[in-house]
Amino acid sequence: MEKVVCIGGGSGQSALLRGLKQVAGIELTAIVTVADDGGSTGRLRDDFHIPAMGDIRNVMCALADREDLLTDLMNYRFSKQSKTLPGHNLGNIIMTALTEKSGSFIEAISDISQVLAIKGTILPSTTQYVTLNAQMDDGTVVCGESSITAAHKNVVRVFYDDDVTAYPLAVQAIRDADYIIVGIGSLYTSIMPNVVIEGLRQALCASAARIIYYCNSMTEQGETDHYTMEDHVDAIEKHCGQPIIDCVVMANDVIPQPVLERYRQQCSDPVAIGRPDHHYIVMPERMLSFERGLVRHDPALVRDSFEKVLRVL
Repeated sequence: MEKVVCIGGGSGQSALLRGLKQVAGIELTAIVTVADDGGSTGRLRDDFHIPAMGDIRNVMCALADREDLLTDLMNYRFSKQSKTLPGHNLGNIIMTALTEKSGSFIEAISDISQVLAIKGTILPSTTQYVTLNAQMDDGTVVCGESSITAAHKNVVRVFYDDDVTAYPLAVQAIRDADYIIVGIGSLYTSIMPNVVIEGLRQALCASAARIIYYCNSMTEQGETDHYTMEDHVDAIEKHCGQPIIDCVVMANDVIPQPVLERYRQQCSDPVAIGRPDHHYIVMPERMLSFERGLVRHDPALVRDSFEKVLRVL
């Protein structure tokens, strides 16, 4: 049984995990960022001074044995017209209540994971209340994950002001892993919040596992404008302090022209390969779907791509 650890957050990590849970013969662990400070997650995080739970909730639903009424309810969001719960997510409220009841964020994750019968293990990158900062290329510092993209500036580095202790079981999972997957997800606000935690960074740099980066298919306005595949990898390795990536898996699907035009109106373009030579293996694979004009990773194709990775590495 190969031990596979997936590090990230946001909708990208959830899309990846929906495919990975279909791969036979692996023991899957997700390490998830808790730095989100926007929306329902951010409001509950600030009100109760607990780690952000939104990305973990998404991962729970992605790894659930079946995505049915219960997972739909976990993702249900109250209307903004609600007088008492505008914009709040039901799953976030349940997780907050369980954390308050038990006094343990970890126990709340465990309880809901059992109810959803998730395929794998979910670990937060830290159990602390944390705020992510970013230094921009003009020297300014932006505080708060949700403010980084909104600043519309080029990110030089992301960091935490306070000392952040990695969750010990997350560090151990990296040490024990045979394969470590970084991504899919927003580079500076889903992946880096994990990587810049010193305990996780050190574990990644010391790991004997094969480390695979699943690259984003599209650039993100205000975060990775005009980035190539190499720019994404370079940013990760700069924050790690050394080269760590053994393989990059990236989508090579032909994106329909109407979909391209829709994304270009949002200042988003396909992530391309920028140079011919690399210190890592590059594996272009078909992985995308384009339902409703959106670029999304197809779980079955993600499964197929990782099964190929297991054969190649």
